[in-house]
Amino acid sequence: MAPDLDALMKRSDELWEDSILPSLGEFIEIAALSPAFEPNWAEKGDLSATLDLFCAWLDDQKLSGMSYEIHQMDGLTPVLLVTVEGTGAGEVIFYSHLDKQPSKPELWSEGLHPLKAVRKDPWLFGRGALDDGYGGYLCVTALRMLQELNTPHPTCKFLIETCEESGSFDLPPYLDLLTKKLGDPDLVVVLDSGGPDYDHIWTTEALRGLISGTLSVQVSHEGVHSGMAGGTIPSSFRAQRILLDRIEDSSTGEILIPEMHVPISDKIKNQASELAKVIGNSIWEGLPVVDTLISQSSSVEESLLDVNWRPALGIIGADGMPSVQSAGNVLRTNTDLKLSFRIPPGVNAEFVEKIVKEKLEDNPPFGAKVIFHLDPSADGFHAPPLDGPLLESLNEASMHITGLPPLATWVGGTIPFMAMMQNKYPNAKFLCTGTGGPGNNAHGPDEKLHIPSSKKLTAVLSATIAALSR
Repeated sequence: MAPDLDALMKRSDELWEDSILPSLGEFIEIAALSPAFEPNWAEKGDLSATLDLFCAWLDDQKLSGMSYEIHQMDGLTPVLLVTVEGTGAGEVIFYSHLDKQPSKPELWSEGLHPLKAVRKDPWLFGRGALDDGYGGYLCVTALRMLQELNTPHPTCKFLIETCEESGSFDLPPYLDLLTKKLGDPDLVVVLDSGGPDYDHIWTTEALRGLISGTLSVQVSHEGVHSGMAGGTIPSSFRAQRILLDRIEDSSTGEILIPEMHVPISDKIKNQASELAKVIGNSIWEGLPVVDTLISQSSSVEESLLDVNWRPALGIIGADGMPSVQSAGNVLRTNTDLKLSFRIPPGVNAEFVEKIVKEKLEDNPPFGAKVIFHLDPSADGFHAPPLDGPLLESLNEASMHITGLPPLATWVGGTIPFMAMMQNKYPNAKFLCTGTGGPGNNAHGPDEKLHIPSSKKLTAVLSATIAALSR
């Protein structure tokens, strides 16, 4: 029995307004920094507070056959496992997270604050509103609506972690611990993605992996007057430039490590061409760049390949440099740079990170002290598209609710959980989706969730998971 799509959409709107948005507003008020950004997370208690808040909301949902438990292994961030017994065939695992990136209130627009929920339709502003606070709420609500309509549904497990923004390095032990309870899913649903617009329902077929670390270059034990030693002591920043030239062509952005590249098939190139016809130049136009900036990609098609299927390097942090205002004429002792590589699906992160470390540390410029401290890495993800009843239901619901077919795309970001789950459940189908889109600014100032598309996705997801039990 297929659910009534009009009834799903009507109920989704009601539940978002009456249930999800009020609790999501409370979630925004909790800093909930991921452990990589807050070493004292356990003492602060914010991560546990987000799970407590979500569990209190769960209690109000009155789901039949529901149970939940918070797991806390020694020294690891907590996870929540929710189980709702099915009334039909099939098993689904839903995944989301409740930890957040750091907040910098001074960068947010007037009247906005990262820890204050502000609604300015169609948006809900606040840190974590989009990434990924809404995910668990949306998935549970999709299931609740099926129960209200007496529509058979599969057994559903909801796995919600609090270490995703740090690379999910605490998650593998929990996946081992909870193997029996997680069961053998037919479908894994991940709500931590999006697409190039807010009109379509987007599914993500591929995600890039991640390698990151801190490149430290030290040239002296204390600062030296630049008038006394400038020209004799090589600058630590100059050594950094030389090292970066080993791994990146600064004029093109090309990564110079062959092992970080993968062959790009004609199929993927054709997908990029077709996707470019749909989205036009909307991705670039939606980026908050200065007016004079020129994209390093030669076309929309190449841009899609560059941000999804080719490696890229970002310098995302620095230590050892005083602010411009307080800088004296001193040759600094060291320069530390935080490097972040996005690597395409199919690249083995553990293998490549060793190559990066060797290239950066071997034969250091001027004999400087060079160390590359690696962070936990993550592989990319590439899954075949959905097919069969799931795809049919997804198409039907999307056409009815949005007036447009669902579209598959790729996302240049990283969800470590996806590769972990694909390795653990190689026969499962994957539905990675979400309502991230142009201008949402996840991780940045003025992060915001698009409310109308989130309501539509809730209804579409509800109809899609019901297909497993038909």
